[in-house]
Amino acid sequence: MASEPVARAVAEEVARWGAMRQTGVSLRYMMEFGARPTERTLLLAAQFLHKELPIRIARRALDLESLPFGLSKKPAILKVRDWYVDSFRDIRSFPEVRNKEDELAFTQMIKMIRVRHTNVVPTIALGVQQLKKDLGGPKAFPPGIDEIHQFLDRFYMSRIGIRMLIGQHVALHDPDPEPGVIGLINTKMSPMTVARIASEDARAICMREYGSAPDVDIYGDPDFTFPYVTPHLHLMVFELVKNSLRAVQERYMNSDKHAPPVRIIVADGAEDVTIKISDEGGGIPRSGLSRIFTYLYSTAENPPDLDEHNEGVTMAGYGYGIPISRLYARYFGGDLQIISMEGYGTDAYLHLSRLGDSEEPLP
Repeated sequence: MASEPVARAVAEEVARWGAMRQTGVSLRYMMEFGARPTERTLLLAAQFLHKELPIRIARRALDLESLPFGLSKKPAILKVRDWYVDSFRDIRSFPEVRNKEDELAFTQMIKMIRVRHTNVVPTIALGVQQLKKDLGGPKAFPPGIDEIHQFLDRFYMSRIGIRMLIGQHVALHDPDPEPGVIGLINTKMSPMTVARIASEDARAICMREYGSAPDVDIYGDPDFTFPYVTPHLHLMVFELVKNSLRAVQERYMNSDKHAPPVRIIVADGAEDVTIKISDEGGGIPRSGLSRIFTYLYSTAENPPDLDEHNEGVTMAGYGYGIPISRLYARYFGGDLQIISMEGYGTDAYLHLSRLGDSEEPLP
């Protein structure tokens, strides 16, 4: 049960491991290490993860126990805390990885851990919604509430790192990888293709919600490719296009005018690859622009009901799509900027660093 206290022995071990220093891994190293996976390199990687993952997971479990305004006591937050403690316990109870059989068993275990943590973001978002409701809504936020935003930035960034480490190791076991794919890293990823698929997925959600969806027009070089993690880019474009589609749909749903398309432009720059997503959905008021990167704000008028089980993707509600997308961009040294013209529309600029150029350790 989420409300049960963590056993003393486990709590002490979590505290001990959480105080240890984590080891950063650069993307270039991950690409070179995984370019030709062998039994020996996979064994070395598993041995590294056996020591590294408990440190990172323990830190997150400890963070969840010391949140202000009583957030740590919310049932949703307790549930997530228990997931991290269970995962810490699973890895720590796994014996030393000595051979191929151990490595394969360890890989299966961390694969299950990754599945266990699939719903961490929406579950924490639910806890934040519960807190907002207790505090009387966003206009009643007390001083110091920024501490929660800063915590969530750190927490989610670390989560991206943990999932990247696990996902990369699991993916290296694919017996038949696509050409140019190293684990999760596609060395020849087409941003045009990813943008098209993500847009189709976002339009499907919009169609389900409203019965229709604006078009999405994509411009750029269809032959252009660069190294990146495809699921990361899909998530970012999906979230941004979803927001744009909702804004346009809601602005034009009772209008005689035809809803204008959302436009995506992919630009290949010398330093960055930039993806611009533009809409004519009316824009965001200047007073709200500074809040769109916080986890305590949503442009949706009716967020999902706290008492409902919202397993599927909704058009909007919890207010974490934009800040999470910025973290994914920043994880590899990129960024996300939002420029709005109230009364007209919004432009989102997704700046993506070319992977493999940096030897800086990832968070």
